[in-house]
Amino acid sequence: MADIDAAAAPQGVPPFHLAFLVRDLEEARGFYREVLGCGEGRSTSSWIDFDFYGHQIVAHLDPQAASRDAVATGAVDGHNVPVPHFGVVLGIAAWEALVERLRRHGVHFEMEPTTRFKGLPGEQSTTFFKDPSGNAIEIKAFRTLESLFAR
Repeated sequence: MADIDAAAAPQGVPPFHLAFLVRDLEEARGFYREVLGCGEGRSTSSWIDFDFYGHQIVAHLDPQAASRDAVATGAVDGHNVPVPHFGVVLGIAAWEALVERLRRHGVHFEMEPTTRFKGLPGEQSTTFFKDPSGNAIEIKAFRTLESLFAR
């Protein structure tokens, strides 16, 4: 069984690209760099590239964008999860370390860190929180990568 590499995308998996709106670039820069620990790539006065665990996410400035506090939810294993959201799948140790980092930075959890689907093939540890612009983010963990799509 392959372990999940917390530092980058698993070998052979092409990095994904995600662009999203933020209300303030400096606020986003602080959150993604300092709180989440993302490396910063290229940037202009209207966008910033971040290295999100080996994937490219790009914060695009839209000062007129409304806060996404009115995000819809979907029911998953008895929890209402924010939709839309994006995130990353980590190994258990990296997930626990990131949860502790988020706690140290005072991040509010939309869903407290928990383990869902206990005892089932898709058992996972997960948590949801929002960036300062209201974008919902999920961080989840599986013990092995094979569990990601287990049925």
